[in-house]
Amino acid sequence: MSRLLLCICVLLFSSVAWSKPQQFYVGVLANWGHQQAVERWTPMMEYLNEHVPDAEFHVYPGNFKALNLAMELGQIQFIITNPGQYLYLSNQYPLSWLATMRSKRHDGTTSAIGSAIIVRADSDYRTLYDLKGKVVAASDPHALGGYQATVGLMHSLGMDPDTFFGETKFLGFPLDPLLYQVRDGNVDAAITPLCTLEDMVARGVLKSSDFRVLNPSRPDGVECQCSTTLYPNWSFAATESVSTELSKEITQALLELPSDSPAAIKAQLTGWTSPISQLAVIKLFKELHVKTPDSSRWEAVKKWLEENRHWGILSVLVFIIATLYHLWIEYRFHQKSSSLIESERQLKQQAVALERLQSASIVGEIGAGLAHEINQPIAAITSYSEGGIMRLQGKEQADTDSCIELLEKIHKQSTRAGEVVHRIRGLLKRREAVMVDVNILTLVEESISLLRLELARREIQINTQIKGEPFFITADRVGLLQVLINLIKNSLDAIAESDNARSGKINIELDFKEYQVNVSIIDNGPGLAMDSDTLMATFYTTKMDGLGLGLAICREVISNHDGHFLLSNRDDGVLGCVATLNLKKRGSEVPIEV
Repeated sequence: MSRLLLCICVLLFSSVAWSKPQQFYVGVLANWGHQQAVERWTPMMEYLNEHVPDAEFHVYPGNFKALNLAMELGQIQFIITNPGQYLYLSNQYPLSWLATMRSKRHDGTTSAIGSAIIVRADSDYRTLYDLKGKVVAASDPHALGGYQATVGLMHSLGMDPDTFFGETKFLGFPLDPLLYQVRDGNVDAAITPLCTLEDMVARGVLKSSDFRVLNPSRPDGVECQCSTTLYPNWSFAATESVSTELSKEITQALLELPSDSPAAIKAQLTGWTSPISQLAVIKLFKELHVKTPDSSRWEAVKKWLEENRHWGILSVLVFIIATLYHLWIEYRFHQKSSSLIESERQLKQQAVALERLQSASIVGEIGAGLAHEINQPIAAITSYSEGGIMRLQGKEQADTDSCIELLEKIHKQSTRAGEVVHRIRGLLKRREAVMVDVNILTLVEESISLLRLELARREIQINTQIKGEPFFITADRVGLLQVLINLIKNSLDAIAESDNARSGKINIELDFKEYQVNVSIIDNGPGLAMDSDTLMATFYTTKMDGLGLGLAICREVISNHDGHFLLSNRDDGVLGCVATLNLKKRGSEVPIEV
């Protein structure tokens, strides 16, 4: 039962979540302030909520700039505004008219946007020509009824609005301050939308007798005085993010809005009708040569520079100084880089010279072993050659097969002596790494053979253990041999300085994994007195006659093989050191596992 109840609750919660209506925001031009716009249009949103299922609409009030920005950021999906702003926005975003407003005034006409040029009743201004060189106020340069309609009138009269007025102040919204500025004498005239003066008189904040409209006219059916031609009323538009089905539902709901509906009364309209032609506004904009958004921004920049010339000059100076400083930094950086490159080159040359000294030092230490290795083949060659001479000097005819056998033995021993010399020359000669397929077991045996006499002299045992199936690796044979000899020689020296000098042991373990081989050289010396990184630092040594290059060279060689080199103390309870080399299998691309 409890599980059944839980399932029912989940289903109910899911159904509630799924049925949550989609949220939409309708941008509204707030001529009289945000609060008045919200109060005016909220009932219209509630009407749409009732007639459009699965959708919830909200008022988003703002001026021209705020609505443009909201459209750019995708914060609104619909907009109720005048045709002027619609045409301005349509140059940037795909918009479509859904319906045009039928005004509550003027017998429900769809052409109710125009401008009234208002001056004080006691002023000397009788015509628009009297305002030449005067100060006027308007709401916004993009307001069709608040400014652009007047500019169209001035163009038809041969006036240039950019130079005709002495100054044009754009005060924004709400519209009340426009007429307050005229009343208080701060401006000579105000360019206001149609019926602004009548609305303020109706609210009791102004007296109609204190003001006068220039170039007055009152078209048939229009209740307010107008100075310009009338243009199409506000319309309801949708962005391209709105689906066709939703646009159709909204349009139908708007067209069916009754004139006595609370939404219509509060919005001050008698209903909506099909979108009417915007040809009159398009012609006006064409006459005004309305600039594109890009050019408008550039003009705004130019205007700002003209009004703030001192800041512009300061900005240019700061830019020049910053550029010069940047060039100076680049020059200094180039100098430092060249110096660092030269220092690095010198350090590499010194490292090469020191590495040669290290190689010579290693050869000197294994000199006794070299003499022992060479003496053996030389003694064998001498013995075999003397035996051959004695046979040839005998009275009986020499046996050809036995002579050939002696010569083959002599050749084998001479070859062995040559290989020993070749190995030592390879250790002495600094050359570029030559990567070839190498048997690591052979390199370990050669390293031990070169140090065998030293091991015997110090009575140190050395053992080799192999785990897994051996395979070849790709390596620099001479470089890797030098590393093995260096590490074994370090173990020899460490054991000689410890209490186990007469019972020293070195174990070499080779663990062949799937993609790598781990070589461990383990001794029973005194162990490490400090961390691995310090010991492997260049020029650091614990020996009286050491150069401090051995372990650093070992690390560099193993790094060139894409391998890993580590020094550590033994962890099996026995005092001593472990040198571990991790090397990749031939052809392997798998990273080394430590």
